[in-house]
Amino acid sequence: MAFPPQIVEDCMGLLKLFSDGTVFRSDIQFQEQPSSTQQHNNLVLFKDYIFHRKFNLHLRLYKPKLENDDNGDDNNQKLPVLMFLHGGGFCFGSRAWPHIHACCERLAVGLRAVVAAPDYRLAPEHRLPAAVDDCLEAVRWLKRQVHGGDAWATRRVDFERVFVVGDSSGGNIAHHLAVQLGSGSREMDPVRVRGYVLMGPFFGGVVRTRSEVGPPEQMLTLDLLDRFWRLSIPIGENRDHPLANPFGPSSQNLADVKLDPILVVVGGNELLKDRAEDYATRLKELGKNIEYVEFKGKEHGFLTHDSCSQVVEDLLQIIKQFMLQNSN
Repeated sequence: MAFPPQIVEDCMGLLKLFSDGTVFRSDIQFQEQPSSTQQHNNLVLFKDYIFHRKFNLHLRLYKPKLENDDNGDDNNQKLPVLMFLHGGGFCFGSRAWPHIHACCERLAVGLRAVVAAPDYRLAPEHRLPAAVDDCLEAVRWLKRQVHGGDAWATRRVDFERVFVVGDSSGGNIAHHLAVQLGSGSREMDPVRVRGYVLMGPFFGGVVRTRSEVGPPEQMLTLDLLDRFWRLSIPIGENRDHPLANPFGPSSQNLADVKLDPILVVVGGNELLKDRAEDYATRLKELGKNIEYVEFKGKEHGFLTHDSCSQVVEDLLQIIKQFMLQNSN
């Protein structure tokens, strides 16, 4: 007698992994806060592109409307590029989700930057390093645009001033891009990545930190974090895998790796706070150019959950300063 497949992992009822390897996904899309709704619709233009044909992956390119757009005068004004890597525990998320879309519009307007928001393959159907590989391909797509790319995608774009901003699991991916590309991202020439912003980066480890065993957040619990890792890291591995723990026992020694500047931003109430702070501290001890900023009282994902809040306005000023310092 054949038994029906059993549920192996259940993420809030939205994602279920069964014993036969099949996956159920809800079509839910998280909404942005009311204060963000349509606030920047008339200030930003956007267009979708396929950047990875093999896996049918798209990215969304956002451009702030400039004062002289209507008369066609480009005034030779070029804008920096900000590549935004969404969060979701490697298991959820898309450029098309309303709160991610609203966040990218906010970044484009607030930073006067072109924002490229790529999708990437999700776990457990596609475990790590799939997400890292896909985001690296998104940077290669930028490189392909420089010569013979879409005219709208290249107009007014300064491909020599690219910054990567990763939120949560996107922050984890940003770290791995920084390590793979190295200082100056020479293999992507003439595209040049100038720096990385890691927002509440999703790092893990077998040994618990103090913040992980502290009071749970509204959105995140330690159980959910562990479940994301079980669904996303290679089967048979644990949270000390190099893709989860940058300072794990088998992780690459970063002492001799040349890294572009990194800005780490974390909420004071995040379960992931201690890992982010330890990451920044260790890199600074290795002589890397790294800044650490903590927003006291804030929880995980405050950038995307209400991207038009005052705290995000404060955050944008910090990111803007980071971009200015690393644009020469």
